[in-house]
Amino acid sequence: MTNLEIIKTKIFPHEMLMKQIAIWRMKDYKIVFTNGCFDILHPGHIDYLSKAADLGDVLIIGVNSDSSVKKLNKGANRPIQNENDRAFILSAIQFVEALIIFEADTPYELIKAVQPDVLVKGGDWKEADIVGADIVKAKGGVVISIPFVEGYSTTSIENRIKK
Repeated sequence: MTNLEIIKTKIFPHEMLMKQIAIWRMKDYKIVFTNGCFDILHPGHIDYLSKAADLGDVLIIGVNSDSSVKKLNKGANRPIQNENDRAFILSAIQFVEALIIFEADTPYELIKAVQPDVLVKGGDWKEADIVGADIVKAKGGVVISIPFVEGYSTTSIENRIKK
């Protein structure tokens, strides 16, 4: 299998992801889940995702669809890259095992389906505000906020480009 084929196999439709999760569960893998827009991938994202991946055996990323990014009011021009391009770029990261694009305003239903052992968000999120924390904690999992790397954000990159 070529590298390009491997990358493409990491992007799952919902039903196939659920089947893959069942396989990982049979192998007793610790599943880590995070989600976001990941519009312009930068070193802060890589730092965050690598730390998230280190918390378990499998890292699954829920990628906001284009329509859900627009609802987040991140700016009139967002997303800059479409959902398929964002998922493709993220899937090229070696330590990312699976990606799924979700349409909903929040990843709550996706988290309910995935039932991760570890739920991770960026440091600007308080545990009480993390969508799906209740689901993960109810099954004995953990919820972790990973601090941001200072100086990196998609918004700041977008503003520099505009200037």
